[in-house]
Amino acid sequence: MFLDYFALGVLFFVVLTLFYGVIAIHDIPHLMAKSRNHPHQDAIHVAGWVSLFTLHAIWPFLFIWATIYREDRGWGIQPSGKLQAEVEANAEVTVLQARVLELEQQLKLPREIV
Repeated sequence: MFLDYFALGVLFFVVLTLFYGVIAIHDIPHLMAKSRNHPHQDAIHVAGWVSLFTLHAIWPFLFIWATIYREDRGWGIQPSGKLQAEVEANAEVTVLQARVLELEQQLKLPREIV
């Protein structure tokens, strides 16, 4: 008789743990969005609750959506459609090309004088 009640108690404990575990897991993208100051925090939170009813089928997309934005660089894409790193690299290449031309001109001047 004791083992029956003990087994029933263990069953309730496991069911409650799984229930709260699923709820805790579904909230991870919202917590990430909140910590990153994501502009769509509320939408991610609501979509997380919707994902409970779809057995977390959309949860990976919510995870990606929450992680793709960072407050320091935004979405990482410029209005021209280029990535932030690409724009910075192009600017650096332009500066280096100007420096190379300047050095080439400095090398040519003394030779012409001699």
